[in-house]
Amino acid sequence: MVVTKINNLSQTINKVKLFFMGTLKVSLKLFLFLLLCQQSVFAQDKNPGKISGSLESNANFFFKDAAIGANNTPQYEHQLFGADTWLNVSYLKNDFEASVRFDFFQNSILPDPKNSFTDEGIGRWYVRKKVNKLDISVGHIYDQIGSGIIFRAYEERPLFIDNALLGARVSYDLAPDWKIKAFTGRQKNVFDTYKSNIRGLNLEGYVSGGEDANWSIAPGFGAVARTQSGTSIDQLVAEISTYTPQDTVSINYNTYAFTLYNTLSVGAFSWYVEGAYKSPEVFYDEYAIKHNPVGGDSKGKFVRAPGTVLYTSLSYAGHGVGISVEGKRTENFKFRTNPFVLLNRGAINFLPPMTRINSFRLNSRYQAATQELGEQAFQVDISYRPSKKLLFDLNFSNITDLNNQLLYREIHLTGTLKKKRKWHLLGGLQLQTYNQEIYEVKPGYPLVEAVIPFAEFLYKINRKKAIRFEAQYMSVGQDVKANAKQDYGDWAFGLVEYTIAPHWTFSASDMYNITPGKNSPTDASGNKKSVHYPRFDIYYSHKANRYSISYVKQVEGIVCSGGICRLEPAFSGIKLTVNSSF
Repeated sequence: MVVTKINNLSQTINKVKLFFMGTLKVSLKLFLFLLLCQQSVFAQDKNPGKISGSLESNANFFFKDAAIGANNTPQYEHQLFGADTWLNVSYLKNDFEASVRFDFFQNSILPDPKNSFTDEGIGRWYVRKKVNKLDISVGHIYDQIGSGIIFRAYEERPLFIDNALLGARVSYDLAPDWKIKAFTGRQKNVFDTYKSNIRGLNLEGYVSGGEDANWSIAPGFGAVARTQSGTSIDQLVAEISTYTPQDTVSINYNTYAFTLYNTLSVGAFSWYVEGAYKSPEVFYDEYAIKHNPVGGDSKGKFVRAPGTVLYTSLSYAGHGVGISVEGKRTENFKFRTNPFVLLNRGAINFLPPMTRINSFRLNSRYQAATQELGEQAFQVDISYRPSKKLLFDLNFSNITDLNNQLLYREIHLTGTLKKKRKWHLLGGLQLQTYNQEIYEVKPGYPLVEAVIPFAEFLYKINRKKAIRFEAQYMSVGQDVKANAKQDYGDWAFGLVEYTIAPHWTFSASDMYNITPGKNSPTDASGNKKSVHYPRFDIYYSHKANRYSISYVKQVEGIVCSGGICRLEPAFSGIKLTVNSSF
């Protein structure tokens, strides 16, 4: 037993060494390459420009734990180690900019948490030059039109989303406050591209009433076209040829999307409104009934329909009061590079989320992912500050499908009391209704009803030392059919964090399944059991560098970033991270 443990420890140490040595080698190669370029330029120019960059590196060590479902994947069964690294280096001189990013994945869980992914290569490169009023970019481009409803090229690394457009973009200043831009290319797919062609046009500007006026408008118009590849069309023809006559649909190569938007500002009020339309196209509807000529109809088929989105937000700020109201209606607005890529893959656009972003552990356990096929949603946020020491915030959000079936509802109330330079206390209550059947694709599951009181206390011991506490409790409703608590049942969460500025932070937390529910793990006798999910973190920061080591035991659940969500399985193991900029 002792020999086995020593061997396992030795293997782990070797993997850490290989991981960091591999990252270091890549970093040195890129750095030396750019250093040579800079020296070459410097020989001819006394202003050689500036080189900057950043490194983000994550390493995971997987500890098999069948009791919580952290098993039956290559990482837990035999690989035991995984890593993700992004190294970005940029060069800037006057109106010229160039950048390259190296991506490295080894036994990664990011693309598919139930599988393993290994690859490396140039994840992004671009060259940009501004010539008078003309701005030219070539390479991997991040951009959006309006709020992103018809087009948004962006990345969310925690969810393995990198929807950069590999192509060209030109932008021209028509007037001091008016700009037009056009772009064309293909969407990035890891180290390749999807084969569909994308092109777009965007015009936007700004008009005010003058120096003494208190109003302004910022109108905009955008159009995007996507042409499917011959391979995608052939796949669609083959799939739809198996449909019954009542299910068959016509297929088109080209799809067009248009948007019109404007921001009106009058004094303390700001009103944004955007309407978008997408021409009829074929997309996959997982809820549509597919007919079978011999009986046994099923759900899920390709359909053809146009899409629409109407989104608006109205805000007011003044006299210690802030009010924000948002509303959105979405219908059939799946817009993909081709109709065979699902979930977060290949999305050309981005639909703004209609719920608050919760940061506490239990408050963020149930999150509402945007529904592209159909959603009616609104959100109200009211903040009131009666004094510098006291702040109240109330948020209400409600989301239904187009048939008024409830998908998500949240009431979130917080109050914050501060004593300057000494302590602050935050307390609140969250009430949630969450459609687990829709958001987590679990047929027959009832709406989860959750009540979550929470509190946070930060005490500044002195100028350099501070301690912070978090306490949260979640109580869920009863699943009558299962004769048990809903989902995983009731939870308690506690955290203690100690900071020694400017370098060290130590954190310890535990998420405990107080009253097990329908989905909680079982013991050897088949009885539901309560499980602890502890986490311990050490962070060290020095100038622009940040390092961390964490022991994590995490329950299955929804993970969201920037309004984009996905369901992830349980995790058990050690995480190492390195973040640096230079």
